[in-house]
Amino acid sequence: MNIELRGVTKSYRSIHALDHVSLLAEPGQIISLLGPNGAGKTTLIRCLAGIARADKGGVYYDEQEFHRDRMDLRRRLHLLPDFPHLFWDQSILRNISIILHLFDADGDGTKERVLALLQDFDLLPLALRPVQSLSRGQAYKAALVAMIAADRELWLLDEPFASGMDPHGIDAFKRHARTAAKRGRTIIYSTQILDVAERFSDRVCLIHQGEVRAYDTLTRLREQAADKDNVLEEMFRQLRESGQ
Repeated sequence: MNIELRGVTKSYRSIHALDHVSLLAEPGQIISLLGPNGAGKTTLIRCLAGIARADKGGVYYDEQEFHRDRMDLRRRLHLLPDFPHLFWDQSILRNISIILHLFDADGDGTKERVLALLQDFDLLPLALRPVQSLSRGQAYKAALVAMIAADRELWLLDEPFASGMDPHGIDAFKRHARTAAKRGRTIIYSTQILDVAERFSDRVCLIHQGEVRAYDTLTRLREQAADKDNVLEEMFRQLRESGQ
């Protein structure tokens, strides 16, 4: 699925969260959204998911304009916010079952796929426990298992590396995301961790004050950088020094 933002502007009262943002994301890419606190990363994800409606401009999926009422397009994406929306009094398995049913992704082979994912994320012994009894990282991993099992064309994740997941969970997520990208899925995630973005991105989108200041592959960004070993740190340093 080709994903395009065309001049997307979104304001909250006098604050321009996004200011004429335009970009194109092609299938099979892992894209990191970087930027200081309040730069507009979460708003961009919310616009892509149809939760926030742009004041100007639009979001297009395969040249079709997207809005929250387009259920056919919404079923092609999956949003995982920084604090997952789950039924906290229900078990991990029940939550996953509900999510997969909503996406009509509970066909043949689902049980085996989910059990394998639960094993991979160290959640199988906890599968019948209510989510409210889990740690934040365990709850996030449960929601992540549902996302991976549903396997939509577009994965949207807000700060997955600040979710409380343990190192094994982070490694499992990276492996499954990279495998999904090879199948043509697009993974867009926000992060504040530059080292992660530099090692786990095909493209980097640097957002500052609601504007896209850079959007390119890491290879091309390195070619343009003076400090080729710390290209993202250099970009952030230049933003601070410019004061803009």
